[in-house]
Amino acid sequence: MQGIRLSTVTLGAADPVSLARFYARLLGWTLGPTDDPSWVAVRNPDGGVGIACQLEKHHARPKWPGAAGDQQMQVHLEIQVDDLQAGLQHARQCGARMASYQPQSDVRVCIDPAGHPFCLWVEG
Repeated sequence: MQGIRLSTVTLGAADPVSLARFYARLLGWTLGPTDDPSWVAVRNPDGGVGIACQLEKHHARPKWPGAAGDQQMQVHLEIQVDDLQAGLQHARQCGARMASYQPQSDVRVCIDPAGHPFCLWVEG
């Protein structure tokens, strides 16, 4: 269909402003206004799909990998990097942690400050 396009992926968090600041630092993107602490956008200065962080008062950190009965992730981001180790180091400096389970040798699964998994990968 013409005239329809994905503009934003929204992540829930107990503290949307902090999570938006994390993604702005991680990606080098532009942090939107933070005067409404319930919804903050992070935009790619080159255009394309952005990230928004919205308030979920009862946010439960997802478990990854999930098991029966766990809070499941609803989405995860795939973030391409030029150098996997440098990308991982940068993500950690921004506030991410590396997940304990790493299913692939050429991908690093990280966890953002609100508990959302995201993957760092290098084009092979």
